Amino acid sequence: MFSISKHDKKKSETTTAIHAFKPANDLIERYHKIRQDSIDLCIPLKIEDYVIQTAPEVSPPKWHLAHQSWFFENFLLKPYLNGYREFNSHFNNLFNSYYNTLGTYHPREQRGLLSRPTVKEVLNYRNYVDASMLTLLSEYNADMPAEIFRRTVLGLNHEQQHQELLLTDIKHIFAHNPLHPAYKIQATASDTANIDKQMNWVKFPGGMVEIGHSGNNFAFDHEEPKHLTYIHPFKFSSRLITNGEYIEFINGHGYQRPDLWLADAWNIVKSENWKSPLYWEYHKKTWWHMTLSGMQKVNLDTPVCHVSFYEANAYARWTKKRLPTEQEWEHVAGQKFLNGNLRDSGNFEPIPLSTNEKINQLFGDVWEWTQSPYIPYPGYQQIDGAFGEYNGKFMSGQMILRGGSCATANDHIRASYRNFFYPQERWQFCGIRLTQDIL
Repeated sequence: MFSISKHDKKKSETTTAIHAFKPANDLIERYHKIRQDSIDLCIPLKIEDYVIQTAPEVSPPKWHLAHQSWFFENFLLKPYLNGYREFNSHFNNLFNSYYNTLGTYHPREQRGLLSRPTVKEVLNYRNYVDASMLTLLSEYNADMPAEIFRRTVLGLNHEQQHQELLLTDIKHIFAHNPLHPAYKIQATASDTANIDKQMNWVKFPGGMVEIGHSGNNFAFDHEEPKHLTYIHPFKFSSRLITNGEYIEFINGHGYQRPDLWLADAWNIVKSENWKSPLYWEYHKKTWWHMTLSGMQKVNLDTPVCHVSFYEANAYARWTKKRLPTEQEWEHVAGQKFLNGNLRDSGNFEPIPLSTNEKINQLFGDVWEWTQSPYIPYPGYQQIDGAFGEYNGKFMSGQMILRGGSCATANDHIRASYRNFFYPQERWQFCGIRLTQDIL
C-alpha cells in the first residue's frame, strides 16, 4: 500500500514526501485497478443510460467517466508530461466540474443535454489519458517527484469518489423510469435470526480527545490537522435506525408536526410534499422503495436510507435524542476495526444488522448524518491554486456525514473521512444514528 504525508503549514503544493514504496510497480498497479473499477461499474448499463440527468446534482454516467480523465489530464499530463497534446480542447470546458482557476465550465444542470461527445469518444478519451499516464508514471522509479506522486494519489481518490457518485446517480436515473429497471440483482440477505436487534447504548466519558488525520497514509486536506477537542459525556447507539423504526415516525405523523422540524426544513417539507424517504412509495398497504435491484418491499430490519439531514434531525427530536457530533463519531470509530457493508461486498444497498458487536454498522450501509457543520479544523489552511477549490471553498451551509456507505470502496474510507452535503439532499445513501447526552 503506497502512502503519502500530510501537507505542511505553508500551504505548499509540492512539499508532500514519499515514503517507502515502489512507484513504477505499486502506483501503476493501483492506477490500473481503480480506473478499471469505473469501467466495471458501468457494465450493467445500456448505451441509452449514459446520457440521462434527472436533477442538477445528478450527473450522467458518461460525464463521470470523462471528468475522471479530465482530472488526470489537467493536473498531471499537461504540466508534467513533455510533449503531451490534449485529446480535445473542447473537453476543458465540458468536463471541468467547478475549478474556476482552470477556466470556465459547462453548467452543472445542463450536463444531460450533451449527446456529444459520444460514449465511444469518451472511452477513447479515457484510453488516451491512461496511455499517457502510463508513460508519465513509467518514466520514474524511486525518483518520482513528490508532486506527481501526490497528484496521482489524489486523482485516484477523486475517481473513487466519483465511482460512488456514479452508483447513486444511476439509482436516481433508474428511479425516474416507470419501468424501475434493476442495475444489479442483489444477493439474498444473510440469516439474522441470532442477531441482537435491540438498540443498546454505549457510554463514553468525554474529556479531551484527538480528532483528525495524521500519519503517512492518504487523507484529504480537510481531515487535517490532528487536534485536541473537548467532548461532553455521551451515549452512542449500538446500531443504525431501521426502516421499521422510521415507519413508526411516519405513522406518528412526524412529517405533519412542525415542532419537530427546523424552520428551513419545514418549508421544504411543505413545498416538496415530503412524506417519506426518497424512493419510497406506499400502495396495497405496503411500503415499497426503489433499489439498485429494482423496486422492492421495504425490509423493516434494514437501515433507513435516503433521508436528508433535516429528516434525520426531525427523527432524532421525535425520539428525544440527537444526532452525534462528528467529533463524537470519530472518537468512537477511531477505536473500531474498519469493516462493514461497503461496496466490495457487492450488495449495493444497506443490509440488516449482521454482527453482535458492542457498536455495529459504523462503516458502510449508509453515510451517517452528524449535527456538525462543515467547517475547517483549527489550524487548517487552504492550499493555494486549483487544489484549494477541492474542499475548502465548500465550507459553508453543508453538514458533515461519516462512515461511508454500501457504495463506498473499502479502501477509500477511514475513521477521519469527512463527507459533506447540503441539509436538504437525499439522493446519497444517507441514514441515521442517535446519541444521548449524559447529564
